[in-house]
Amino acid sequence: MKDFKPRKLMFKAWNTESRLLMRLNSIECVRGELVKKNHIILQFTGLYDTEGDEIYEMDLLLKGSDKYVVMWDIERNGWCTVTHPGRTDPQPLTSASVANARRLWSIFESEKN
Repeated sequence: MKDFKPRKLMFKAWNTESRLLMRLNSIECVRGELVKKNHIILQFTGLYDTEGDEIYEMDLLLKGSDKYVVMWDIERNGWCTVTHPGRTDPQPLTSASVANARRLWSIFESEKN
């Protein structure tokens, strides 16, 4: 299939024991599901912020003076941002919507202290 261009799938993980966000050197695949004991696996959205940083799910983005969390929207079957705090008003996550956004950190990192 000449039109197919595989995309790069990248993941980070929140280690629930050490409470650290880390890049993974290995992930197990069990019946098609990616798993890593004591970790919450976070997927790369395929998008970058204004500084060229990768945007992953559960990242906190700053747009102007507003903060948003990146999440998977089950109803829309795609990435979205929701307001933070409150997690309301889901909006599609697109390259245009992150053109003026800056990644701050993962929501897990902000809640660990």
